[in-house]
Amino acid sequence: LIAQGKVEPMIVVMPNGHTQNAAAPGESSRDYTPAMGGGPRQAVASMEDSFGDIMKFVESNYRVKKGKANRAVAGLSMGGMHSAAISAQYPNTFNYVGVFSAPPIASLMARDNVDAAKAAEEFVQKLKTQQKNGFKLYWIACGNTDFLYQSVIDSMKKMDEIGFNYTYRESGEGHIWKNWRIYLSEFAPMLFK
Repeated sequence: LIAQGKVEPMIVVMPNGHTQNAAAPGESSRDYTPAMGGGPRQAVASMEDSFGDIMKFVESNYRVKKGKANRAVAGLSMGGMHSAAISAQYPNTFNYVGVFSAPPIASLMARDNVDAAKAAEEFVQKLKTQQKNGFKLYWIACGNTDFLYQSVIDSMKKMDEIGFNYTYRESGEGHIWKNWRIYLSEFAPMLFK
C-alpha cells in the first residue's frame, strides 16, 4: 500500500496483547514459567494499562511525529478489543481507531470481580469522553457470519444511543484473515489525511 502510494508511510508497533502465548512464529512457550509464578499475590496488568509505557518507549527510541493527529490504533479480534479499550482509556491520544471483528463495548469484560453491566457503563462513559475530545475516524468492521457479529451490532446500538460517531463496514464471511486483509486495505488509506 505504501509502495502504491495508497497510504502514508508509517511506523507500525505490534505488541503481543495475548501474553500467555508465544509472540514469535516457531517459538514455543512450553516449559516456560513466568517470573511472577502466580498465586494470590500475582501481578495484575493489562495491555491497556501498559500501553502508555509502549508509547513512551516508541517516542523515546524512534523518530516519530508526536501528537494525536499522528497516531492511530487498530487491531483484529482480541486486538480490536484492545484497540477500543486503549483508545477509550487514552481518549485524547488517537485520531484514528480501527476495530476489526471485535465488539467495542463488550471489549471491557468483567475483570477483578467487577459486575459486567457496571463495567460496560464505565466504558460508555469513557466513549463519551472520547467523543467530546474528538477524533477523525472510528472505524468498525465485521463479517456477517463472524461469531462476534451480534456483539458488534449490540455495541453499535449502545454507541448510537449516546450519539457516538463511527463508521461501520460490514462484509461477508466470518472471523477470518481474508476479511482482516480487506479491512486493513480499506482502513489504512484513511489514516493521517
